[in-house]
Amino acid sequence: MNEQKLAIPPPEILAPAGNKASFLAAIAARADAIYCGLKLFSARMEAKNFTLEEFIALVRLAHKKGVKVFVAFNSLLKPGDLAQAGQMLDQLQRQVKPDAIIIQDLALLPLVRQTGFRGEIHLSTLANVSFPRALQVIRQKLLVDRVVLPRELNIDELKALAQVCPRGLDLEVFIHGALCYGVSGRCYWSSFLGGKSSLRGRCVQPCRRQYSQNSQTRRYFSCQDLSVDVLAKLLLSVPQIRTWKIEGRKKGPHYVYYTVCAYRMLRDHGRDPKMKKNALQMLEYALGRNTTHYFFLPQRPQNPVDLQGQTGSGMLVGRIKGSQQMPYFNTREELLPGDVLRLGYEDQAGHMIKRIARSVPKGGRMYINPPAKKGLAKGAPAFLTDRREKSLDDMIADLQGQLDQGPTSTGRSAIFKPVLPKAFSKKIKLLELPVYRSWSGSIPRSPCGIWLSGEAIKKAHSKMMSQVRWWLPPVIWPANEEQIYDQVQAAIKKGARYFVLNAAWQIGLFASPKRFNLWAGPFCNLANSLAIASIDNMGFNGAIVSPELDADDFLRLPQQSPIPLGIVIAGNWPLCVARSITQAIQLDKPFASPRGEQAWATRYGPDYWVYPNWRLDLQTHKKVLQKAGYSLFVNLFEAVPKKVKLKKRPGEWNWKQSLT
Repeated sequence: MNEQKLAIPPPEILAPAGNKASFLAAIAARADAIYCGLKLFSARMEAKNFTLEEFIALVRLAHKKGVKVFVAFNSLLKPGDLAQAGQMLDQLQRQVKPDAIIIQDLALLPLVRQTGFRGEIHLSTLANVSFPRALQVIRQKLLVDRVVLPRELNIDELKALAQVCPRGLDLEVFIHGALCYGVSGRCYWSSFLGGKSSLRGRCVQPCRRQYSQNSQTRRYFSCQDLSVDVLAKLLLSVPQIRTWKIEGRKKGPHYVYYTVCAYRMLRDHGRDPKMKKNALQMLEYALGRNTTHYFFLPQRPQNPVDLQGQTGSGMLVGRIKGSQQMPYFNTREELLPGDVLRLGYEDQAGHMIKRIARSVPKGGRMYINPPAKKGLAKGAPAFLTDRREKSLDDMIADLQGQLDQGPTSTGRSAIFKPVLPKAFSKKIKLLELPVYRSWSGSIPRSPCGIWLSGEAIKKAHSKMMSQVRWWLPPVIWPANEEQIYDQVQAAIKKGARYFVLNAAWQIGLFASPKRFNLWAGPFCNLANSLAIASIDNMGFNGAIVSPELDADDFLRLPQQSPIPLGIVIAGNWPLCVARSITQAIQLDKPFASPRGEQAWATRYGPDYWVYPNWRLDLQTHKKVLQKAGYSLFVNLFEAVPKKVKLKKRPGEWNWKQSLT
């Protein structure tokens, strides 16, 4: 037994890198692997990311140092993206040879086969693999090598997934870095308000803004950073967890170096009190937000939103004093030349980024030259977000000098044309499907959808079951997997044959999927024909496409899809689904952004759903959508709280604007 434990290598520490300096800092800190994105198709498009040419030299250096490199290819792909994505994958294989790609869009699976990419495939946390039965489906049907698990899982839930993890599949968990309020892959807030999709790496972080409820204006959804820190030792007892992942591709080299060094100490010398103390000091000095253990300890869960603390990124080093013409702050830490400050929050007047030109001693006064007509408010926070100590700069410079100066390209890649699936051509009668949360008790005259629940199944008569499409939730946690499974079996026993699954892996809840009519729901985020083809290969009979798309993409998809398609034509679509909420927010009551956009939060099962006070509405485009080939129109109905008034406004989402 002890010999077996000794034979298991320790988990690798996976460092983020959004630019060259951070990449080299990760090598200097002796990371085991580095993940980074290119200029396109990354879930952190706001990071600087890399051109292919500079990336080739960096990967060569990393491999010489024994460091693996993973490419984040984890963006939602629109129909017009497939050729370019395939060409980039082809170039990565021929010129870069990374160790793995990280994906969320299932279109990458057929593209991997078509381009001959030979690295590993890692399924991103944006794919939302959150319950044990999903793992067998993913390994057997998709041949994925690794799954990046959601941040919301606690250690007991991680162990539950590990216990059923099939041979050949590794697990990866986040141990440090920023937390999104919404569950990964289930947040549409940024896209719904302005077309900047989090699934395409363009999130403008509306959850970080101030909102008002009952005359109180606060950052109700702005999370602290995750830090497992000393609790990381618990992960060492789970051998299926092969990788500890640090979030932060928008962070600088200082953050990367300090977090990697700290977790390497905690992994290798966590029982040494002195080393543990040094590691915690390094994490405190890494210039992240205030931190939380989040849900990691099930017996002591921590709400990620702390309304009393600061949730700005960086170390708080002071607060603005003086006049608007001559603002300053007394720094709580020594400031060094090259340090980067962020003054105020992005949604506040006078927000700015400032690089320090000369040293300021601890306690010294730091004057700010504010932009014209945009003075900083008194009390606005000053955050230290990045710094360049000479020792770290010297290490980066040394590694920079070791970069291969030879040719970084083997010529332009051949033009890649993806092989698209044969389009479904059989005509199907249009079905308009209203979807409800609860069951009224009367036998429906036409098909309808009902969100799966024990109460709804109990009320349903066997005569009703042929008319009902049972909708599964967009997130299933390990703690409620058996409950959902039992509800599915109870519905089947009563005669149910139609189900809408809101994660592709939910097909694992069905012992004989071919016996049923299974559709992929809109939360599966299907936006191109190759992703739909992957769903088809898994055994689905149809798919409801992502509601994020614009008109051109909506109208193009049915001409390329191998299975029938549906669309959410109208309804209450959530801004996000989350696993937590601050007690300061009152459920089922409106709250408002500074721009007057209203929303409300409610609870369904273990999760919190946040809805805007206007409905998605594409009903004026019914004829053109039916002509394009859609055979299912979905209308989602929610019980609107009494104190919430729906606003009459165009609800076309991204119909008229290109999704970015």
